[in-house]
Amino acid sequence: MKRTFLKTGDGSITIHLPDWDEQYHSKHGAIAEAQHVFINTGLYYFCDKYTTNTLSILEIGFGTGLNAFLTLLESKNKQLQVEYTGVEAYPIDVKVLEALNYAKVLDVSEDEFQKLHSAEWERKTTIIPNFQLLKRKQFFSEIKDKQIFHLIYFDAFGARVQPELWTLEIFQKMFDALKNKGVLVTYSAKGSVRRNMEAVGFTVERLPGPPGKREMLRASKNL
Repeated sequence: MKRTFLKTGDGSITIHLPDWDEQYHSKHGAIAEAQHVFINTGLYYFCDKYTTNTLSILEIGFGTGLNAFLTLLESKNKQLQVEYTGVEAYPIDVKVLEALNYAKVLDVSEDEFQKLHSAEWERKTTIIPNFQLLKRKQFFSEIKDKQIFHLIYFDAFGARVQPELWTLEIFQKMFDALKNKGVLVTYSAKGSVRRNMEAVGFTVERLPGPPGKREMLRASKNL
């Protein structure tokens, strides 16, 4: 599929798919969206609520690695011990990644961002001492994890272009993959998404969204 590049509202670059008229991140700000949805509303929330500094994270849609990179930076800043699993059916070509400017916009070294992408697929890799990464080349429908993760970043392409990724069946897999008291966060606020989450047992909150988006969803597994 053809890929072009788009400079978003906060200066960070995202990948645009012209055939779908879809981006990997919000055009209002790739970093701003990831920081708000996955770090502020997911990582910070979970760590504060359960006063923990050790957690296992599953990302649905590893994509450009932005969410993993921000989480790695937070693991250093907040002295967190993170085991991070990223699932991606169609990994991005390394040459495409050269156009991304996340480290420059964040004013940090690019070394660790590059290490995330040079890490072998299907093999757990220590990126820094307190951040381990496992990248799995896998369709979301193939996920069979049971009660493994504290937190899920659900960052699949939108339901407009890939509705099969937002179904009851997929959210059942997410529910099963979480430990009790686990949390899932996503940029989506669609009513059908919320209803599918609730149907498999999640308690769902509507929360203020990132720049350019009114709402987002956070789902908790409370057994």
